[in-house]
Amino acid sequence: MDAAQFVPDTQMRGLMRLLPAAARPYALLARFDRPIGWWLLFWPGAWAIALAGGLPDRWPMLLWFLLGSIAMRGAGCVYNDIVDRDLDAQVARTASRPIASGAVSLKAGWAWLLTLCFIGLIVLLQLRWQAQLVALASLALVAAYPFMKRITWWPQAWLGLVFTWAAPVGWVEMTGGMNAAGLLLYAGAFFWVIGYDTVYALQDREDDALVGIRSSALAMGRHVKAGVAACFALALALWGAALWLVAPVWLAPVALLPLAAQFLWQVGTLREDEADPLIKFRSNRFAGLLMFLACLVVGSA
Repeated sequence: MDAAQFVPDTQMRGLMRLLPAAARPYALLARFDRPIGWWLLFWPGAWAIALAGGLPDRWPMLLWFLLGSIAMRGAGCVYNDIVDRDLDAQVARTASRPIASGAVSLKAGWAWLLTLCFIGLIVLLQLRWQAQLVALASLALVAAYPFMKRITWWPQAWLGLVFTWAAPVGWVEMTGGMNAAGLLLYAGAFFWVIGYDTVYALQDREDDALVGIRSSALAMGRHVKAGVAACFALALALWGAALWLVAPVWLAPVALLPLAAQFLWQVGTLREDEADPLIKFRSNRFAGLLMFLACLVVGSA
């Protein structure tokens, strides 16, 4: 595979070249070259495990959630590319995707999707039955997501529902049920996703407008920075409330200060062109780590 075929935000060019040539398109289809996606999917579940007091006793569950995040993020990307193959072919950044470019056939794409879902099933079987039901409830949301960019200016809001589902799954796995703290954790993650995915969508504004794809970056227009700031502020407020319900002590809000500083940096230095939106988007992997540390401190208090 020629270097020119790699999309701009790939991070594992060397690893991709180590794979057999026949396997590379499938790795790219599942976005294995872009680990940022499965980190962002993993963190909400890790937060729930930590905040609900599951660490250190149930630390192996973090590994299961990580495996599930890698597999199901890959499955979601394959499904998205199957649905969006015609649109992807019209957008410069996505035209080289394996299904849109013809490197992977539609039939082979479905087979790869089923393989990744089987790995997800193995992870699902490690959970208590209540958490299994919560996890399965996400399937309808996942199936509908690729169509949202055609019918709403806010597909990022739908992604916020989908990409944070590990939080309620993790919370129910740790506690056996859902309560206000778990719901607030999930609600904060919802706004976090809208914020960072709006930043990501800045890369495609021109192509999206030409093709007719809708996004929050286009909907916000000149007010993108203010909109992203509002999303991050709402996330912090909801997370602060969740932490306070778990441990109503001064440590709870203080634990979020490093994350608040990271969000301020993202918004304050954001440039809406060139490579900066991608840099800021990727930095949310570190933001997720800061939130995890806050949940670990408060959940262990």
